[in-house]
Amino acid sequence: MTKHQVFLGLGSNLGDREDTIRRAIALIAERVGQVTRQSSLIETAPWGFESENPFLNAVIRCETDLTPRQLLRVTQRIERRLGRTKKSDDGYADRPIDIDILLYDDLTVSEPDLQIPHPLMHERDFVMKPLTEIQD
Repeated sequence: MTKHQVFLGLGSNLGDREDTIRRAIALIAERVGQVTRQSSLIETAPWGFESENPFLNAVIRCETDLTPRQLLRVTQRIERRLGRTKKSDDGYADRPIDIDILLYDDLTVSEPDLQIPHPLMHERDFVMKPLTEIQD
């Protein structure tokens, strides 16, 4: 089976942020595929909304045999397991974990609930700095 290379962005600004990201990476390794690179954690101000809670962010690279749609479902289940109650449909909000699909091979997907590459990643230093850190 063909392995696909995916980059995922992780962010947390509620609870034990470092532990939540660590647990998310462990669940990704278990349910998505081998994590082959992990950026350092960076602390950033919230993007797109006001909050007193800074984010911890990281980017990981992993190999998967999941399709993009399966990957979306699995990452959303991981978010719910780690305390995420809803997606930010009506604007951004504090959250225990956010997992974004940034890149999936060289694939482009443009669907209402799934866009790859992530359409806003180039505007976000908290994505681009850790992504650049782990890209070969």
